[in-house]
Amino acid sequence: MAMHLRKIVLAGSASVAILCVAAAAAGLSPARVDQARMIAADRSPGEWMGPGRTYDEQRYSPLDRINDGNVGQLGLAWYADLPVDRGVEASPLVIDGILYNIEPWNVTAAYDARTGKELWRFDPKVDRDKGRLACCDIVTRGLAAWQGKILIATLDGRLIAIDARTGKPLWSVDTLEPVWPYTITGAPRVFDGKVLIGNAGAEGAARGYVTAYDVETGKQLWRFHTVPGDPAKGQENKALEMAAKTWKGEWWKRGGGGTVWDSIVYDPKLDLVYIGVGNGGPWSQRYRSPGGGDNLFLSSIVALKAKTGDYVWHYQTTPGDEWDFTATQSMILADLKINGRTRQVLMQAPKNGFFYVLDRATGELISGEPFVAMNWANGIDKATGRPNVNPEARYGEVPVLLTPGAGGGHNWNPMAYSPQTGLAYFPVTEMYMAYSVNPAFKQTPGNMSQLGLSTTGYDLTRKAAAAYAAEHNKTWLTAWDPVAQKERWRVPYPQRGSGGLLATAGNLVFQGTVNGTFAAYSADRGAKLWETPVQQVPIAAPITYMVDGVQYVAVNAGWGGGLAHSTTAKSLGFPLSSPRLLVFRIGGAAKLPALANDGPGLVRPEDSKADGATIALGERVYADNCATCHGEQARGGVKDLRLMTPATHAEFMDIVIGGKRREKGMVSFADVISEADAKAVHAWLIRRANQDWDSIVANK
Repeated sequence: MAMHLRKIVLAGSASVAILCVAAAAAGLSPARVDQARMIAADRSPGEWMGPGRTYDEQRYSPLDRINDGNVGQLGLAWYADLPVDRGVEASPLVIDGILYNIEPWNVTAAYDARTGKELWRFDPKVDRDKGRLACCDIVTRGLAAWQGKILIATLDGRLIAIDARTGKPLWSVDTLEPVWPYTITGAPRVFDGKVLIGNAGAEGAARGYVTAYDVETGKQLWRFHTVPGDPAKGQENKALEMAAKTWKGEWWKRGGGGTVWDSIVYDPKLDLVYIGVGNGGPWSQRYRSPGGGDNLFLSSIVALKAKTGDYVWHYQTTPGDEWDFTATQSMILADLKINGRTRQVLMQAPKNGFFYVLDRATGELISGEPFVAMNWANGIDKATGRPNVNPEARYGEVPVLLTPGAGGGHNWNPMAYSPQTGLAYFPVTEMYMAYSVNPAFKQTPGNMSQLGLSTTGYDLTRKAAAAYAAEHNKTWLTAWDPVAQKERWRVPYPQRGSGGLLATAGNLVFQGTVNGTFAAYSADRGAKLWETPVQQVPIAAPITYMVDGVQYVAVNAGWGGGLAHSTTAKSLGFPLSSPRLLVFRIGGAAKLPALANDGPGLVRPEDSKADGATIALGERVYADNCATCHGEQARGGVKDLRLMTPATHAEFMDIVIGGKRREKGMVSFADVISEADAKAVHAWLIRRANQDWDSIVANK
């Protein structure tokens, strides 16, 4: 009978004594991944050796012992508690019977993939002050493996190689350039002896780039910047000289944005690497590039030579982006038969709402059609490949209601593609957002929330827009036909927040749901075949693997990240456990422990007695410094500040100025705001909690 095994936390020499069970039994070193093995990954379908399993990142498994005929017998095999209370977005790796997982703050652990016994644990001791710079929680999206090494990229910018047998670090390099507020939340990718990593920070206007390092030594091999720098210093290459012609003003003093914070895909056939480039920084083009311009390579897919990092081609999904329409979402490589001809394609469903199919050798647009309602554009000009942008979408100081909003039609949650059905699977959100320029915007290099947008002044126009958005926002899981550019089926959800996807040869699609469950659907028709409550929302993409002839399905379950910015954990309607790694198998009989409580609810704090000017100041300071993590108008966020307990209210200044909760990711803001500003923010938060409390009482 399968049972839960409590984790054994090991450190120092104790971890060396633990042998990686399966590999040791075979007399082999663990994590034996190289170029040949990755290219031939389908010959070892029981392994999950990279973030998307294979180089094409399809997140499709040929395993079929769990299938549409027996998935109803799936049960929990084992689980591991994750000692954090933040969003968990990573997909684990499984290589030679060892499961490698990474948690927030980049703590990495190895488990026996059969039983869940912990083999080692490595804590890189991430600088907690960097948590303030993370746009969307202290998350990480995965690991890489190569020739006995596990590669991790830390929130504070280090790339670290760990010995896969012992969990001890082998080398570490700092990947970040100074000045700008960089972090790393994406997974590294390894190919041909090189490890490639990007970074995040465009919300702080950081200038984006990707860097390749030698996987054996950590030596930098090449770097490609995604936006041009100071013309007086000369651009790093001809591609950036071309890009500089699409910018206006003194953009290099603003930073520019364009960070590569998630999707990177390698094509061994063409020896190209594709990077998905993020949004502009500041968001508002008025401040970033006054006078307009396409602002290359923002919101673009860029192909580079894998050996040198030299530019090959680009396709810009959103020219002159000022809506946070990143092109960092999942990129999937496939061979599709289109108009009677087999095409080598790259597919992406980014935030802007179009599903793109590109020729991956040339960047040619093969097709692009909306997968969700939109009003920022009305289609793509097939001759130029450019979107037909609605002129009204170029917002000014009066709020304009647009869809998709900044959360996107599809965000980071990984897409899967099944060559068996020919369908792509991903979560879709129809969401509306009011955009307007902040006329008083002043940029402070090195700080986050450098958007140039106004979220203050909750006037009738903005309030009406928010009410419309709340009424019309909806979300679903879609199965998309990339050849016909049509939806084949959908599964609706009550609100946004469901997780990434896994497709298998068993005619199954797995997804964590915003209902607090883990579910399986038939890949061809979308029929729900199995669902189990998991006390959490698994927002990460699942994986599947096989050991000793037994197929398992694993998923990290931990609510948070950018999803929590617009939907509070409390509003989900059910209590949440601490995050966990969950592993299932046919006949699994492990049980989760009962939940202790459902957490705090909205209470009416005592009025602050602050005057109107203080309240207005608090709203402005909150919008400039706090809204990125804690939600617009203090709704949602990583922590919903309307739900503060009396004890937290009493500690407010100790937390915000004194840094009392630094170890949990809430560092001191004493270097950014004054004590008077902090007190004004507290007064405004009390007003916000009381407004919503009074509204609830009035509507009862």
